[in-house]
Amino acid sequence: MKFSLLSTLSAALLFSAAATPTPAQTPSATGPTHNVILVHGAWANGASWSKVIPLLEAKGLNVVAVELPLTSLEDDVATVKRAIAIEDGPVLLVGHSYGGVVITEAGNDPKVSGLVYVAAFAPGDNGSINQLSQGGTPPPGIAELRPDAQGFLKLTQKGVSEDFAQDLTAAEKANITATQGPTNAKVLNGTITTAAWHQKPTWYVVSANDRMIPPDAERAMAKAMHAETITLPSSHVAMLSHPAPVAALIEKAAASTGSAK
Repeated sequence: MKFSLLSTLSAALLFSAAATPTPAQTPSATGPTHNVILVHGAWANGASWSKVIPLLEAKGLNVVAVELPLTSLEDDVATVKRAIAIEDGPVLLVGHSYGGVVITEAGNDPKVSGLVYVAAFAPGDNGSINQLSQGGTPPPGIAELRPDAQGFLKLTQKGVSEDFAQDLTAAEKANITATQGPTNAKVLNGTITTAAWHQKPTWYVVSANDRMIPPDAERAMAKAMHAETITLPSSHVAMLSHPAPVAALIEKAAASTGSAK
């Protein structure tokens, strides 16, 4: 059994090496966008897209929700880049919260046709979350972050219930509290190189009742990117409290893209 397993793994690795395109062969973002990669934020996981995924798949889109390690911006961008490399055509990246920072960097990949931000950070060149947050009053949810001895932050139950997901059911709040991804504090200083939104079309969902990112800051970031914007009467997790309009915007973005600007 052990020999069989090793043989199977070796064959798979050889196939992968043969099938992976070299840089010269890597396809660019041309043709209609069929692939959507969903990138969760801090204190979350891929399940945060659970209500949006079936709506997008019902429209015939190929959907992948990545699982970020939340250990550093570099690690998280690498995770998304691996997901992009696997797809066979143009890719639309969708980022929630901190996931917006990740797609702002990973979106420079030539296969990426567009970027959708859902209550997300959208830093400019050489920007970070801490840089975007300078000078403003911290939103209420920030006071509910608790560090551990290894430098990872978690949200308290109160923070989830009152600031992160206040418009979800009690059961959903409990699930988010129990399954949240601990996030290394250094992601807040993770600095991107070049903001992909300078070259790629963008869309933005503003959460009007957000208590993790100030709604005015979301509007300002959307305006800076010249993003097509919708505003929802939502908590920070608009994709869970208002999945239909979020999915509709993603579908619209996919239909509108195919070639990078």
